[in-house]
Amino acid sequence: MNQSHDPPGSALIVRTGFADCQSDDAIARLASTLKPGDLSLVVLFLSPKTDVSHLIAKAQEVFAPAKVVGCTTAGEISQFGYSEAGIVALGFPSAHFDSRSVLIDDLGDYDRQALVERMIQNREQMARTHPKWLSDFTFLLVDGLSTQEDALTSALAIGLGPVPFFGGSAGDGTDFGKTYVLHGGAAHSNAAVLIQVRTDCPIRVFKTDHLIPTQTRMVVTGADPARRIVHEINAEPAAREYARLLGKDPEQLTPFTFAAHPVVVQIGDQHHVRAIQQVAENGDLVFFSAIDEGVVLTLADPENMVTHLEREMQALSQDQAPDVILACDCILRRLEAQQKQVTSHLSKIMVENRAVGFSTYGEQINSMHVNQTLTGVAIYPPVGD
Repeated sequence: MNQSHDPPGSALIVRTGFADCQSDDAIARLASTLKPGDLSLVVLFLSPKTDVSHLIAKAQEVFAPAKVVGCTTAGEISQFGYSEAGIVALGFPSAHFDSRSVLIDDLGDYDRQALVERMIQNREQMARTHPKWLSDFTFLLVDGLSTQEDALTSALAIGLGPVPFFGGSAGDGTDFGKTYVLHGGAAHSNAAVLIQVRTDCPIRVFKTDHLIPTQTRMVVTGADPARRIVHEINAEPAAREYARLLGKDPEQLTPFTFAAHPVVVQIGDQHHVRAIQQVAENGDLVFFSAIDEGVVLTLADPENMVTHLEREMQALSQDQAPDVILACDCILRRLEAQQKQVTSHLSKIMVENRAVGFSTYGEQINSMHVNQTLTGVAIYPPVGD
């Protein structure tokens, strides 16, 4: 599906487009939609079926002098809702947006202090350039198979200052083979791209999930934190004990099971999802985010996804409808929607609320890496427009 025009629900200030990822003229079509002459930043979300290296090189050439950043996905969210095998593009006009991007090209070996100093310098630079623009946000795209998101978000927290922060982990569909982030006309693995944005548009960074903690708890009694693997729960083999608590056979555990029966950690009066990725051949549980021995996990029940998303979108539109919502939506939410046959209902809500983005292998919010969550930024028309 290629689109060279803006359908109902497309953004007004932030320009959005969608193209078939395997079309030879995908970038040309996106350029026709985004009209890149006055753009300062272009963000691309690519299906893993894309020829990633070729496409990002072409995109940087076509959209120059705008910075082009992005990542591969576990599915796209376009102007038509949940989409597959596509490229979602967002164009940010320089009349309303200034940005700085930083490539962290080796997540296992980078200078944390230098990164924090660069973030602070970028923020101060943009404040000097646009002193009357009062909104800032920071956006992260990170290799979703690196297992480094927790450490990275913790390191970045020092440099954020008062600026709200969110992000998403790059995906590879449901293959979990290799993911890429895009920067400088090239595709990078084991890497992350940090995008700092200043704008005259009001913004609201948000996090939401549709999960309600139950009274069923379990303790991680054996784990390999570096690999996000749990060997034992309640001193029993992990997958077997998790299945027992659900009343299921361990052989029945699938990604749909994990999406429907997530576990959370309680921090104060808030909960954060620690999603299970898969069962290893030896019966271990592999997680999408940080896990360690001694962690108390609580089973959670999902509420109705449709009514929950309607309520959250209404809250974001309470005072004014967003111009666009840039959304990082966990792959497990997408899988749950498919299983419960509500994908079209959720797509309709996202279209009505101008939400575009991608399905992730994990989400970031402020100093935390989470799962089975929707994070993002709602961007509103400037005051007076």
